[in-house]
Amino acid sequence: MGDAPRRRPGRPPLYDETWTKVTVVLFDRQITFLDELTASIRTRNGASMSRAQLIRALVDALSDANIDLASCESPADVKRMLLSKLSS
Repeated sequence: MGDAPRRRPGRPPLYDETWTKVTVVLFDRQITFLDELTASIRTRNGASMSRAQLIRALVDALSDANIDLASCESPADVKRMLLSKLSS
């Protein structure tokens, strides 16, 4: 048969940088928000976006924003600071 590399199950990777699969627990309300947002995006302009793509975009935007979150002591502090920056 030959020594051809075996294809892994699932879709071929589409990423142009290294990646690691992680598991994150989200609350049902957060999943609902992500699902409604991706559905709204699809309805408005026909673009298909997964939860994972949306989460990666949010993390990249936060990284690019150069907001110093080092003084935060809790997730509530992070939320408060981000909302403050977004509303200014």
